[in-house]
Amino acid sequence: MPFIEAFRQFQFKVKRENFCNIHVSLVPLPSTTGEQKTKPTQNSVRELRGLGLSPDLIVCRCTTPMEKAVKEKISMFCHVEPEQVICVYDVCSLYRVPLLLEAEGVVGYFKGRLNLNYEAKPRKLLSKWREMADRYDRTLEICSIALVGKYTKLSDSYASVIKALEHSALAIHQKLEVKYIDSADLELARQEEDPVKYHEAWQNLCSANGVLVPGGFGVRGTEGKILAIAWARKQKKPFLGVCLGMQLAVVEFARNELNWSDANSTEFDANTSYPVVIDMPEHNPGDMGGTMRLGKRTTILKDKNSVLWKLYKESDSIEERHRHRYEVNPEMKKSFEERGLRFVGQDVEGERMEIVELDDHPYFVGVQYHPEFTSRPMKPSPPYFGLALAAAGRLQCYLEKGCRLSPRDTYSDHSGSSSPDSEIVDMKLPTNLTHV
Repeated sequence: MPFIEAFRQFQFKVKRENFCNIHVSLVPLPSTTGEQKTKPTQNSVRELRGLGLSPDLIVCRCTTPMEKAVKEKISMFCHVEPEQVICVYDVCSLYRVPLLLEAEGVVGYFKGRLNLNYEAKPRKLLSKWREMADRYDRTLEICSIALVGKYTKLSDSYASVIKALEHSALAIHQKLEVKYIDSADLELARQEEDPVKYHEAWQNLCSANGVLVPGGFGVRGTEGKILAIAWARKQKKPFLGVCLGMQLAVVEFARNELNWSDANSTEFDANTSYPVVIDMPEHNPGDMGGTMRLGKRTTILKDKNSVLWKLYKESDSIEERHRHRYEVNPEMKKSFEERGLRFVGQDVEGERMEIVELDDHPYFVGVQYHPEFTSRPMKPSPPYFGLALAAAGRLQCYLEKGCRLSPRDTYSDHSGSSSPDSEIVDMKLPTNLTHV
């Protein structure tokens, strides 16, 4: 296999002190014998060595903790020290895995094996992480979010979105419940084809604490998303639109508040009388390759009354990652703002609409960028965090407190922060450290 040969050559190029090979192997536990089997691991390590790579760590995936005798057997027949055999068994949540690896001595091994001569301050970050894992296990209050999309049959399609929601819910002691709704099931055509699906979809939407419309491409299901957005706006349900979700929020407002019944995106209707969403000048519809606006871009927040300005800790500019071909038509900005749909965030040139908010609504926010890409377990993305707070009925209280969490919600009372950034900065890493 080419990538294994590449690794074999790479280890000599960067030298041993900058290269560490971790081999992950399954240790099955057949129900018929009730004994953990090491042969698959032995065979895979033998095959790996035959290709010119020797494992520094053997990570054994198993359903239950590995017995000492099994660990010693793998150590003996794979020619590694017992401490180089790491047991990663099934745990109750993903957040327990780093704690498990730390307990297995992985950090200490890396420090010696790669000569990582850094000084770590008291382990605040690990303490916070353990508290977060405990919180995930014991939290009982439910925060339900209706995710209205077109790829809902495969939850991995929205993996980043789900994780961003989970980080936000966890930060306020809420357990996330995602209600996946196929946007096509909300459309009137579905009522005629399958009334049961239609009513189930609307029941799930109406019973949720908040509504999220994520990004996507293509015309299928867009009318259902617009109906969900209209319902959230009129019923004053917390709403967040991301990328296409923001664009459709603008389309919905144009149709129902500005009475532009034909309003649409040129992506879906090139002949619309009211093109409220248009393709960007650098996008050539005839050439789909490499025509997207990608990567981290700066957004300027000028409105000091904006909810997102407060959630972003009163930052006048933010940097978020983008991935889109279409944008809100800047020529129609004035018509929307006169009716209360304010574009509170724009690009550096002031030509592209990045953030939209609706007046007189608990939380109605649309963002052109993808904030889920920068969300972290102990540092949730502000737009998603705002949605979780609003869905839990706690947004106004949070804003009145100067965007500070209560001591009950803050990770580690002694730390004073929910962000791992300061702890990472405190770790004195060598400036010449090579990342491999």
